[in-house]
Amino acid sequence: MSHFIDIAVVEDNRMLVDSLWAWASESRGIRLKAVTSTVDELLRARREPVDVVLLDAALRAEPDPAGNVRRLIDAGHRVLVIDGSAEPISAARALATGADGYLTRDHDLADLAGTLRAIAAGGRECSPGATRAVEPVGHPLRPPLSEREHAVLKAYASGRTLDSTARHLGISVETARTYLKRVKAKYQQAGRPAYTKVDLAERVRADSQEEPDHSRSLNMAPGSP
Repeated sequence: MSHFIDIAVVEDNRMLVDSLWAWASESRGIRLKAVTSTVDELLRARREPVDVVLLDAALRAEPDPAGNVRRLIDAGHRVLVIDGSAEPISAARALATGADGYLTRDHDLADLAGTLRAIAAGGRECSPGATRAVEPVGHPLRPPLSEREHAVLKAYASGRTLDSTARHLGISVETARTYLKRVKAKYQQAGRPAYTKVDLAERVRADSQEEPDHSRSLNMAPGSP
């Protein structure tokens, strides 16, 4: 890593952008190389590599912070999420998706600089208390699924079609589809979006390490709740 820490910012609040430009121009060892209002714009542009991307958790044009984190990470960036919310679940979603840091807006610019340096050096930094939102042994946040939702997930992710899943559980295809939509929505809310059957299978594999045995739910009678 060079003497300087090069950063990019994805932020759509003009006032904050102006403040960050002013701060970076006076900061020792930190250079602001690019500012965009969306992740799409940053990823489309051919720019010099940066050490860390600061990401606003509440972009108006791209309101899915977990998806934004994942896209930046997939493009090879280290990501610091800046959030106006101090809710633990907000931190959990960002960290579970793979963000390298999470900082609430009530911190000062000295804290921001220190966090950037730690992340650029390969660390993971969070606002005090944010790490409590992540499960103790570092497993990603698991959404709370009902027995029926879990049954549909396990059957579908095992390779069955939706029709086969419905027949296996003794429910209609529309009911199975409804449960599957609920499962995907809950994973989205937990910061672990699952768009495809492959994604769902990966979530099942990751969760099974710490998940109690729900196998009995796969053989529920048709009238079970």
